[in-house]
Amino acid sequence: MTENRLIRSICVFCGSAEGSSSRYGEAAASTGRLLAQKGYTLVYGGGNVGTMGIMAEAAMKVGGKVLGIIPKKLNGMVDHLELSELLVVEDMHQRKALMQEKSDAFIALPGGIGTMEELFEVWTWRYIGYHNKPVGLLNCCGFYDKLLSFLKTMRDEGFVNAEILEDLCVSENPEALIEALEHKASAGAKPFIKTLERRR
Repeated sequence: MTENRLIRSICVFCGSAEGSSSRYGEAAASTGRLLAQKGYTLVYGGGNVGTMGIMAEAAMKVGGKVLGIIPKKLNGMVDHLELSELLVVEDMHQRKALMQEKSDAFIALPGGIGTMEELFEVWTWRYIGYHNKPVGLLNCCGFYDKLLSFLKTMRDEGFVNAEILEDLCVSENPEALIEALEHKASAGAKPFIKTLERRR
């Protein structure tokens, strides 16, 4: 049941490929099933390819609500599942804007450059105050260990505020990650952007 939740829909970014290990597909399927069983709407990029398709199919099989959002160019290039709803938009910009609008939180599973671009965009949007929706990483099989290490380098070198890095929810376990997102949502947005004075 989701009546009292601040989060009702979760957008999941993941791969258009299945990766080199079956564990990535298993993690995607587990995430899809868990979201459905807990009554969350799954928002994703549409199509039946890679871990994206594995996740959406797993959610649908257990009666979940799944919303796919896909640009016209990609819509004709991939096979499709019978989803709860599929929205076809003009381009990638509209796709990401609609994903942000339709979702109350965001999770990145292992994926490629598209997943990275989507993750960093919604995380940046939270940082600069375009939304207050929590963002998380499912660190399956240590996939994001090196990225997290590099983010700490950014922090140590003065390019990322420590609070911003701490704001990212990270877990190897889908259920624990969702709980962290719910907790973050209940805590509200943090005022990361401070007033900057022009140098004189």
